[in-house]
Amino acid sequence: MEHSPAAQKILGISATIWFITAATGQLIFVYYLAMLYGWGTLTGNWQVWNTVMPKGYIDGDSLGNFAVSFHVLVAILIMTAGIVQLIPHIRQRCPHFHRWTGRFYISAAILTSIAGLYLIWIRGGTAGDFTQHLGLSGDALLIIVFAILTLYFAINRKLLEHRRWALRLFMVVNAVWFFRIGLMLWFTVHQAPVGIDTETFTGPFLSFLSFADYLIPLAFLELYLRAQESRSAIFQYLTAIVIFIATLATVVGIFAAYMALWGPRI
Repeated sequence: MEHSPAAQKILGISATIWFITAATGQLIFVYYLAMLYGWGTLTGNWQVWNTVMPKGYIDGDSLGNFAVSFHVLVAILIMTAGIVQLIPHIRQRCPHFHRWTGRFYISAAILTSIAGLYLIWIRGGTAGDFTQHLGLSGDALLIIVFAILTLYFAINRKLLEHRRWALRLFMVVNAVWFFRIGLMLWFTVHQAPVGIDTETFTGPFLSFLSFADYLIPLAFLELYLRAQESRSAIFQYLTAIVIFIATLATVVGIFAAYMALWGPRI
């Protein structure tokens, strides 16, 4: 089947629906982080950092405590900025705002990734085992590389490549969010912690998810980008179906995460 405007339109609609769904879920997560950690920090209740993280706040560890607070609080701003950056109306109507928000987004993403690597390998005390730490580190390194490439193509006015790398950056920046909705989707499907030791927060599924939380979203994105460029209507329709299925899984993961993780702590 040759190129079809209808297939291209359906593909675009499927991507838009997924983005709206993901953006809504991410804003819920941002609100959760702001209410749990942001409010606790502003009120001087530093122990709130230990609500989820095993060593979020440690008495006397000024550098480590700063790294944790910087990593989480800046993540709130990064996730919000990332959503704003991908809204076409804002990008087209407010290019100056888009550029300055992009500079913040890229700079903050790099800095918070470095802070994350420090927390994993130097400060220690992060949840999970060595394999999970490798997965987290891989994501941090990809964030740094993708951020640099996004900036490089923007500076050189290669806007198509800039857009592609910005989308890839969006996916890896949100790996921590994908991890949570993926985990809760897994619990919802199995109704049990299959492949997970809940006492130590280790297990084969968590090892898999620590890499899958950014590699699978990247794979879906690459499929979408290839479909956009393809002249095959069949390929575009099939990709749209895959994205719709991914959207349904995203909805279930968001709802489960809100009910079990975010809502009870807000």
